Amino acid sequence: MTKLGLFVEKQKLLPIIYEELKIENAFRLDMIVENKLILEIKTVDYINSSHKAQLLTYLKMTNCKLGLLINFQSDLFKNGVTRMINFL
Repeated sequence: MTKLGLFVEKQKLLPIIYEELKIENAFRLDMIVENKLILEIKTVDYINSSHKAQLLTYLKMTNCKLGLLINFQSDLFKNGVTRMINFL
C-alpha cells in the first residue's frame, strides 16, 4: 500500500521538563509537518520579535531545522511568510 500525502500534526502539545518538574501542556504548536517543519500561524497587524522568538523556541525544543511563521493579516501572502532556521 502506498502512502499518500504528508503526516501533519495539528495543535501538538510540547512539555517542559526542568529539573524534577514536568509541565505537560506548556506549549502548543500550531502545525508540524513530517516532524521536520513547524508552521506557526498568526493573524496580526505585524510580526514582532516575540512571534519570532516563539517559533525559534519551538524549533529548538523539537530539534526541527525549519519553521515558517505565517501571518494571514498581511496584504500579500508572500509578505506574510517568514522563514526561520534552527542551526542546532
